[in-house]
Amino acid sequence: MSHSVWFTCPSSASSDSSFDEDEVNFRMRPCWPKYLGILHRRGFRLDTVRDVKNYYRSNGAPKKADRLQGLDDDSLCPDAGLPDNLFRGIKTLNGTPIMVKAVHRKSRELDIIRFLSSPSMMRQSLNHCIPVHDLIDVADDSIAFIVMEQWSPINDSSCCLRCFLTTLRQCIEHCSFMHKHHIAHLDISLRNLLTDYKGHYAFIDFELSRRFEVGNPRITGRRGTELPPECIDGAFYDPYKVDVWALGVLILRVSKLAGFCIPEILDVVKPMLHENPAQRPSLDMVMQAFNHVTSSTSLQRLQSLPSTH
Repeated sequence: MSHSVWFTCPSSASSDSSFDEDEVNFRMRPCWPKYLGILHRRGFRLDTVRDVKNYYRSNGAPKKADRLQGLDDDSLCPDAGLPDNLFRGIKTLNGTPIMVKAVHRKSRELDIIRFLSSPSMMRQSLNHCIPVHDLIDVADDSIAFIVMEQWSPINDSSCCLRCFLTTLRQCIEHCSFMHKHHIAHLDISLRNLLTDYKGHYAFIDFELSRRFEVGNPRITGRRGTELPPECIDGAFYDPYKVDVWALGVLILRVSKLAGFCIPEILDVVKPMLHENPAQRPSLDMVMQAFNHVTSSTSLQRLQSLPSTH
């Protein structure tokens, strides 16, 4: 958690009246102080200098808190490690940490989050989205705020094989769930995988994601972190097979982070990374292969720790 004080209110394209593809799917840079009132009325408060000082002191970093001495305790204090469209805060009712994300109110991201976080979708066991507390629409400024639980990057590798496989299962399940509802994430990567450290994992950042009509969509353009070979300039490709490739890479990266090298899992991943997208399995097929691996794994092996321990 790295903070610096920021007061400026840059002019933003959020007031644009048109909403074509480029103008509604860009990364917003809101003037956060302007929206303190509406966030407060909805039950949320953004981090102040006082909050950050208290955070550092309670986490054994008093020197970092001392760097903020002399600043107005009530001033907003965004995390310098976050982009301008994200701000940490709390739910005023109970102090629960939250993350607020600013998006264009006509953006694909808001449409997808609204769909995935709807009551009917959140009741689905395969939907592993981060819980969303509120969606706040500010029509006059063409901006909206997604208020979600604040989860953390995966950085703790001290887990048994059962926990490791649980992580992979949730990743595969959620990707499969999105595809069944005609959504391609298009930026599946380790940096976009978070956890609440209570056994739950979720993908974030739907800025590049697309929601399609029923059919076999094809898109063009280079996007995302883990790009398969077909994503070359000017080429049209299957967005779902891009997710399959990226998920395969993610599984390898999570395996390395956790300290597990499971031959059976590598066998599941290998076809996901086929250079020919037509030869890559669907996520339903990946799920079937993964289920076969887990069902044939002994209880003793599930309790084992990675070889690095």
